[in-house]
Amino acid sequence: MATSNPSNSQQQNGISEKAAQQFLSTADDYFRSEIKLVASDYNCLTQMNETALDKYNQMRRKLEHVNGSIRTMNDSNCTKMLSTRSQLNEIEDAMSNLESTIMHLDAYSRSLETQMLQRLIFSQFSHCRFLSSVPAWREKISQGPSLKSFIEQTVNQAPSEPTLPPYLTQHNIDDYEPLDPLKHPKRRVYFDVYGCQMNDNDTDIAYTFLDKHGGYERVSNEDDADIVLLMTCSIREGAEQKIWKKLQSLGNRKRTRSPYAPPFQIGVLGCMAERLKEKLIEREKIVDVVCGPDAYRSLPNLLDQTLLMSDQKGINTVLSLDETYADITPLRFDINNRRAFVSIMRGCNNMCTFCIVPFTRGRERSRPMSSILDELRYLADLGIKDVTLLGQNVNSYCDKSEMNVSLHTTKSLSRGFRENYKTNIAKGSIRFATLLDQASQISPELRIRFTSPHPKDFPDDLLYVMRDRSNICKSIHLPCQSGSTRMLELMRRGYTKESYLLLVEHIRSIMPDLSFSSDFIAGFCSETDDDHRDTLDVINRVRYNFIYSFPYSMREKTKAHYHLNDDIPPDIKSRRHLEIHELFRHHAHLINQSYIGQTQLCLVEGPSKRSPDTEVAGRNDYNTKVIFSKQLSESNEIFQPGDYVEVRIDSATSQSLKGTALKRRTLADFNSLKNTCC
Repeated sequence: MATSNPSNSQQQNGISEKAAQQFLSTADDYFRSEIKLVASDYNCLTQMNETALDKYNQMRRKLEHVNGSIRTMNDSNCTKMLSTRSQLNEIEDAMSNLESTIMHLDAYSRSLETQMLQRLIFSQFSHCRFLSSVPAWREKISQGPSLKSFIEQTVNQAPSEPTLPPYLTQHNIDDYEPLDPLKHPKRRVYFDVYGCQMNDNDTDIAYTFLDKHGGYERVSNEDDADIVLLMTCSIREGAEQKIWKKLQSLGNRKRTRSPYAPPFQIGVLGCMAERLKEKLIEREKIVDVVCGPDAYRSLPNLLDQTLLMSDQKGINTVLSLDETYADITPLRFDINNRRAFVSIMRGCNNMCTFCIVPFTRGRERSRPMSSILDELRYLADLGIKDVTLLGQNVNSYCDKSEMNVSLHTTKSLSRGFRENYKTNIAKGSIRFATLLDQASQISPELRIRFTSPHPKDFPDDLLYVMRDRSNICKSIHLPCQSGSTRMLELMRRGYTKESYLLLVEHIRSIMPDLSFSSDFIAGFCSETDDDHRDTLDVINRVRYNFIYSFPYSMREKTKAHYHLNDDIPPDIKSRRHLEIHELFRHHAHLINQSYIGQTQLCLVEGPSKRSPDTEVAGRNDYNTKVIFSKQLSESNEIFQPGDYVEVRIDSATSQSLKGTALKRRTLADFNSLKNTCC
């Protein structure tokens, strides 16, 4: 085993220390220079004030001298001094106006001094929160009054009520109250999440690093935020267009933000950050931070650096071969939610021709099983009742770190399936079936789900684990993408229509009471009407509980982008997508109607959207939404999120079920009773 060279380590430490000292020195110089600039501007304003006061005193002395002369002349010739007295009255009126203006200027100067001091003090508490406002202060002061402003009123002006000049209004003085650092010691972060469940989990991971760094708090309202971070998705063009529009809206907000408000930062995280990092910086000048899926550890430093140097952008989109965030237990923002996501692996090796994921998420790498089980135990202790194991190709999970040989298994594929890439996997590794089995034993009250799998990775040992463990949900997401063998070959999916249907039949032979969901692409490159009819045939034969279907959109960097032609017109894509959707809804309605009269165990999620005062919404084992009364008819006790409730299904639509609540049950009791009845 290779060992590190101590001298190299010391040299690297020295370099790091030198770099840190250089950064601190640069930051110190920057702060000092900015403070000196503000102090210089304030001194200039003070000098202007003193000059105005000197002029005022000179005019006052002249006025007193004139008054004395007038009194002397009045004794000898009162009539000749009438015109002079009129001029004197005009001078007195002008002096009154000048005195009033000087008083407001003095108040404004004191306000500026107080706000400047508060900002400098507050910067020590919250990452130089008001540092970027210094140029705005200098600009505002430069627009202030000059000496000319105080002497331009002449004795020929008509008397008027004292008024403030346009650059010095009471609104300018009173419109901003500096933020109290004792009330808001942290910068407020809002996450706007797009895309899949993995992005929801990544959001919690990203915020965990901000929380550990210190100085940040997560808020639920975008209007309250100093930092808005978009967790983005690049799977389809429609998702990216939503994000571009959001960035334009945030840009308008940033440009119109008051210079006296805390600095406003915008960040783009996730898949779109990696794929479009240059465009994000060049096209949307308002983006401060671009951070890829494997770079969330650097997010706090990127935000800090771009705050200190507002003309710089923070970018880190480097993909990793080993980053899994295994050492991080994500902070849960919605503590009332009794469902949770746990990432077990990242990246994808399949390289399907249509898919951008391998280019935005990198190659497959798996978390150690021990860290996953520790997180599941932690969630179970928090009262979580439903956990979804996440991965771009979740059932290709492979933990090479486990030293317990008894847990090692070899890789095997579903019958009739092949891989499109070479694997270099040692025989001694933990596969997904073992992880799923271990996870199911953590708590009998913890439901286990997983997504998103690939059909090639469903060996029999995985199916038997699902069958034998009652708290593993009998629901499988089995992405098909197309029912045409020709299309599947162009997509590089590694199977045919026939092998996919045989896999479905095999799974149902082991678990007859199972629900299926799937993904389909409408209008892939060169898809014909016959290819589309093959897709509809697969939907008819499998009878899915749910389908995610989308018109195809070409993604840059994919194999399809370089080697295929996106030649299907948009109207045909939309029509085929609609036909897929309507056919799925037809079968889903029939399947859900077959549940009428059954008794199912549902996990309460929260109030129903349509009738929040009287009903709650939950999910059954098949992940179908079920609506039922929020309390039992013979009891006043109200169901809470996290309760398991036995429900009799009374009616159904293609999207949801509705039933009557019978009683509270534990998951273990319900499964035991179900097995006894069977």
